[in-house]
Amino acid sequence: MTRHALSVSQSPRDPAFVQDPYPFYAEMHRASPVFFWEDYGMWCVAGYDQVNALLRDRRLGRENRWGAPLNPVEGRGHLADFDRIESGSLLEREPPAHTRLRTLVNRAFVSRSVERLRPRIAALATELAAALPRDQAFDLLPGFATPIPLTVICELLGVPVARGHDLLAWSHAMCEMYVPHRSRETEERANKASADFGAFLMAHIEEHRHTGADDLLSALIAVRDAGEKLSDAELISTCVLLLNAGHEATVHQTGNAVKTVLDQGGDPRRFFATSEQAADTVEEALRFDAPLHMFTRYAYNPFDLGPVTLRPGEQVALLLGAANRDPSAFEDPHAFRPGRADQKNVSFGAGLHFCIGAPLARLEMQQSLTVLFDTFPALEIEAPPRYRNSYHFHGLESLMVRAG
Repeated sequence: MTRHALSVSQSPRDPAFVQDPYPFYAEMHRASPVFFWEDYGMWCVAGYDQVNALLRDRRLGRENRWGAPLNPVEGRGHLADFDRIESGSLLEREPPAHTRLRTLVNRAFVSRSVERLRPRIAALATELAAALPRDQAFDLLPGFATPIPLTVICELLGVPVARGHDLLAWSHAMCEMYVPHRSRETEERANKASADFGAFLMAHIEEHRHTGADDLLSALIAVRDAGEKLSDAELISTCVLLLNAGHEATVHQTGNAVKTVLDQGGDPRRFFATSEQAADTVEEALRFDAPLHMFTRYAYNPFDLGPVTLRPGEQVALLLGAANRDPSAFEDPHAFRPGRADQKNVSFGAGLHFCIGAPLARLEMQQSLTVLFDTFPALEIEAPPRYRNSYHFHGLESLMVRAG
């Protein structure tokens, strides 16, 4: 696997790696937590302390200040719609633009605002659990894990839940852009999804601005119409980001968490007997099998990474899934231990780009998993679950279970 101490070849599409990247991480922790990943052509960091520090370091950032990387043969014109949405995204901006955009949406996602959604999330989970089959195997992802975060983010933002199928299709197509060695067809699908998503939102925004609804979209429209802090392009990009991020990672993490809990054996309700235990279990599930494994940042100035100095414009990959299993930061890191004293996972990131939806995602998982296991205390996995062939976004293709 290694040609020398700091250069590593490991295909992110290798089936064994996709299904279980943790042995690779363990070897990197032993050999060199900072290494050059040949398949990505960039330096990577796997150690917890350094990942945590680099997420907060203002000498690195998400904003590409050198223009979109060009394909020397084809260029990037076929990705104009995708690039337009991504370039205006809160996730891809740095201060002062990031500060302005995050301030506009932050109020809806702070813990005290999210807490008001607890009864709605519990009711929705109860309704969905009651509709699941008792006498046959079923896929938990479309039947339970997906509808909860999708419905909640649509209702919170002010987008029709009835368009959920389209939103999922657009989101999935756009997220495929982050798969390594993607095809031209994948890029064209992502660009078309971006164009369709943007057109839908523009039409919906024009209808919605006259409804007087009390939701986040109405608040953002009011800011845009005041002409001071939000452009049309930023409004569209912000809505796309919130809708995509508001469900994609939570669906993956819910599936991963259910798999992890059921793998422990015994009565799963013991992990959710109290609200504190539910919170501890969700936090450990986030550490143990995170939904996002790689987060890249650009160096804005020459940056000393240890074994190498990054040049301005070079990217570094922070391996969140590896950091969460670092034996120098976590006791017995490959053991699932809710309530562990050293809980400090970086699954939601850190610093300026700490996930704005973290309080909502935590609440959704705490409530939904409590309801699920109360309803199905003998739930069991029907067929060996497999992870999707997408290293960055670490989630299951399906999770076939049976009531038991």
